[in-house]
Amino acid sequence: MSTVRELLRRAEDLPVDTPRRDGEVLLAHCLGKDRAWLYTWPDVPVEDGERAHFERLLAARGEGVPVAYLTGHREFWSLDLAVNEHTLIPRPETETLVQWALALALPDAAAALDLGTGSGAIALALGSERSGWRITAVDNSESALAVAAENGRRAGLAGVRFRHSDWYRALTGECFHLIVGNPPYVAPGDPHLREGDLRFEPASALVAAEGGLADLTAIIRGAVDHLHPGGWLLLEHGFDQGAAVRDLLRGAGFRAVSTRRDLAGRERASGGCHAE
Repeated sequence: MSTVRELLRRAEDLPVDTPRRDGEVLLAHCLGKDRAWLYTWPDVPVEDGERAHFERLLAARGEGVPVAYLTGHREFWSLDLAVNEHTLIPRPETETLVQWALALALPDAAAALDLGTGSGAIALALGSERSGWRITAVDNSESALAVAAENGRRAGLAGVRFRHSDWYRALTGECFHLIVGNPPYVAPGDPHLREGDLRFEPASALVAAEGGLADLTAIIRGAVDHLHPGGWLLLEHGFDQGAAVRDLLRGAGFRAVSTRRDLAGRERASGGCHAE
C-alpha cells in the first residue's frame, strides 16, 4: 500500500509547470483533505481505491487536463466555485475587475449586470461583498448557467439571479448602475489557444472575431441603452487590447475612461462612466 509521500513523488514527473503543487491538489482532493494534511501525515498509507483515483487524475493531468476540471472546483475571491468543461476557469487576474467595481461610488441598492457569467465568479464575488446590490448574471450557455446557479446556491447568495441571454437580448428595457463582463477576447488562431488550460476550455467563451474585439465592441455599443446616467461599464480584455477598448469606450460616449492593471502589471480591465 502506497503512502502519501510515495504518491506525491509520482507527481514530480508531470510535464507541467507546477508538478508538485498539482500533485498535492489532486491527492488532497482524492483523500478529502487539505494540502497541509499531506505534510502533517506523509507516511499514512493510502487505500487502494483512493490511490487508483489519484493515479487516474494524475494521468489526465499529464495529458494537460486542467486541475480545476479534474477536481471540479476553483477558488475565486475566497469563494469555492464548481467548474466544468462548460465554463471558463476563474483566474486571479479577473479579481482586478471585481476590485474596481467594489471601489466605485454606487448606490447601496445598485442594480448590477454580469455579462457572460460562466461559473458566476464575478457576480458572486460582488454579491458576497455587497448584499444590498441587485445582481443579474447572464450567459448564452444553459450549461454554464446551471453551474453558476448551483454556485450561487452553495454560497448562499440568493440575491444573485441568473438568466439566459445573448448579451443584452433578453434585457430589453432594463437598466443598471453597473455592467461588468469578461467576454471572449482572444483572436481566432491565437497560438495560446493550443497551450495549457486553454486547450480544454470552451472556445465560445474565449474566441471572438475582429481580432478578439467583436464581443467587446458589441457590449460597449449596447451598454448605453442599459445604463442609468452615471452608470459604469467595466470589461476585462487582453493585455494588448487596452488602447483599442479605451477608443471604443470614448467613441460610444463614455467619460472618465481608464484602464486597470493586474498584479503582473498588464493592462487587464478598462471602463468608463455613462455620461449623464
